[in-house]
Parts: sequence; structure tokens; C-alpha cells
Amino acid sequence: MPLSLLALAAGAFGIGTTEFIIMGLLTQVSEDLHITIPVAGTLISGYALGVAIGAPVLTVLTRSWPRKQLLLALMLIFIAGNAAAALAPTYGWLMAARMLTSLTHGTFFGVGAVVATGLVSADRRASAIALMFSGLTLATLLGVPAGAWIGQHFGWRSAFWAVSGVGVLALLILASFVPRDRERHQPAPLRQELAALARPQVWLGLGITVFGFAGVFALYTYIEPLLRQVTGMGDQAVTATLLLFGVGLAAGNLLGGRLADRGVMRALLQTTGALMAVLAAGHWVFGQASTAMVYTIVLGTVAFATVAPMQMRVLQQAGPAGANLVSSLNIGAFNLGNALGAWVGGLALSTQAGLLSVSWAGAGLTAIGLLLAVWSSRVPTLRPALVGSDAR
Repeated sequence: MPLSLLALAAGAFGIGTTEFIIMGLLTQVSEDLHITIPVAGTLISGYALGVAIGAPVLTVLTRSWPRKQLLLALMLIFIAGNAAAALAPTYGWLMAARMLTSLTHGTFFGVGAVVATGLVSADRRASAIALMFSGLTLATLLGVPAGAWIGQHFGWRSAFWAVSGVGVLALLILASFVPRDRERHQPAPLRQELAALARPQVWLGLGITVFGFAGVFALYTYIEPLLRQVTGMGDQAVTATLLLFGVGLAAGNLLGGRLADRGVMRALLQTTGALMAVLAAGHWVFGQASTAMVYTIVLGTVAFATVAPMQMRVLQQAGPAGANLVSSLNIGAFNLGNALGAWVGGLALSTQAGLLSVSWAGAGLTAIGLLLAVWSSRVPTLRPALVGSDAR
């Protein structure tokens, strides 16, 4: 794998850190800006909304840009957005800064995935995407806990300054190692790019991502109260278990890339089916600390094993002309899935079934994604030259 893929992973690490870092800073932000914790929590949903809306819009507006130039410009926006967050005097300013930063998310991952597939041979393209997304898993494993620690010791603004510093390093690495476009960038006519949205398989792929991945956040959003109230863990045990989830994410990310290189559709069915089963099993595993910790690793593994197959599936069906747009839309679909899962999990909590009901809610959402995958496997598919791995 070329160094340029590690450069893409460095950018993904920075963007992943800024997406989730606010989760460990909500109390500090609410106290400093004189808002409630639920209001501070909207900084998370606002970011997700910005990704879902901004990804396709920004991708279309920058479609004629050389891809390396676009990636560097996105990192500059990322740096500026986090610096603005660090300086925010009010909640409205901080929300605007988060929304600005979110605009980079979908387009960076979407265009970055297309760049990654062009850096390796056809039989390693899914693994290339997985390597780029490893930056996101490392952000969950290392970046977010580090940001929370910085916030606790030096204030929440210092955490955003630190993320801006990560952005500067990522910008330098991207500038040094990502190759320029080999030929003058001539985008396909906008009509051809938008034509990808007329393909049923593209919408099926986006639906698989939304519902399939939503199941993860239906449970994971409430993993801390599960570990505390059902399993009876203390602070240190909860922290260790959440770190194990990050280890599982890293392993699953690589596993998903390997499986998708052998057959995208088969990998999509296997990983989505496994995720549904693991989510359903969550109803019985939180009674003891040992089983809860093992389960958390397994959940992280199967959760991120779905990412590379989901991203490769939409790339396959978009065709070369629509690759950038559809790839970015799928990143937005992941974020919509996050929001949907958290909302459905919250609805489950409002019933008399209690905390453990979020496992059934997650399994139900992923079951919808699996049904869409089965449907997709029986609909005629496109085999574009952009992606070399088969559609089995």
C-alpha cells in the first residue's frame, strides 16, 4: 500500500476526531456557554446534518477541481472550522463553526475513497478504502479519548486547538504524499454525473448504508449507561471497555476490506447479517463484565467490517462519471444512519422494556439493511471500469 494512502488516513483521523470529540466535552461546553446539556448535544446532530447536506452540494460545486487540490482545500476549511470553534463566544458561533467543519467530512471521505481506489491494483481497492477509513477508527480509539483528556486538564477550547493542529499536520502530509492527478482533470458533464442517481442500485446501496449502519448507533449511543446500570461497571472499567470497542473497529475495518476484495456483494451480505445477529445477542450479554467486554470487541469488529463493502457497493454502481457524487452521498448516508440509530434507540428506551431494548432496536434496523442487500443482489448491476473487484 502506497504512502499516499497513509496520508489519506491522516486526514481521516483529523476529521473523525473533530466529529466525535464533542461527546467528551458536553458538560464543559454547557457550563462555559450557559446552555443545557441537551442543547449542547445538538452540536452532534448539527454536525451530522451538515455532513448529510454539505457532502453532495460541495462535491458538485467542486467537481472540476483536481482531486489533490480539493483535498488540500478541505483540510484548510477543517483547520479554520476548528479554530473558530476554539474561539466561539456563544452557542450559535460554536454551532456555525461545527457546521462549517462538517462540510469537509462527506466530500473528503467521498473523494478520498475515489482517490484511494486509483492508487492500487483492482484486486486491492476495497482494502485501500479500508486503510483510509482506518484513520476514522484510530480517531475513535485514540483521538477522542485524547481530546477528552485535553479538555479535562486544559479546557474544552484547548481540545479544538489541538484538533486544528492535527489538521495542519494532515495538510502537510497530504501535500507531500498524495500524487497530483496524472492527467488534466476533466469532469464528466453534470448531466452524466447526476445520471448515476437514476440507477436503482445506487439508491439501494444508500439505503443499505443508512439502515444497516443505523443499528450500530441504536446500541452504541447508549453503551455507557448499559455498562454502568446493567453490568455495574465503574469509571475505569467503562473506559477500558470503550477502548476495546475501538480495537474492534480497527480489526473490523481491515477485515471488511479483505472480504470485499474477494467479492463485494457476498461481503456485504455476510457482514450485515453478522451485525444483525450480534446486535440481537446484545440483549443477553450485559449481565456480567467479562461477557460485556468480549461482546463490545465483537460488536466493534462486525460494525466496521460493513464499511468497506458498503462504500465499494455504491462506487461499483455509480459508474466513473458519478463516483465522486455517489461516494460522498454514501458518507452522508452513514451519518444519517448514526442519527437514525440514536433516535430509534431513544424511542426504545422510552418504553417499559428498559435499556436492553436498544439491542432489539439495533437488530431491527440492521435487518432492514440486510433485506435491502438481498434485494440488491437480485437486481441487475453495473460493473464499471472504476472498480475492478467483482459484484458477487
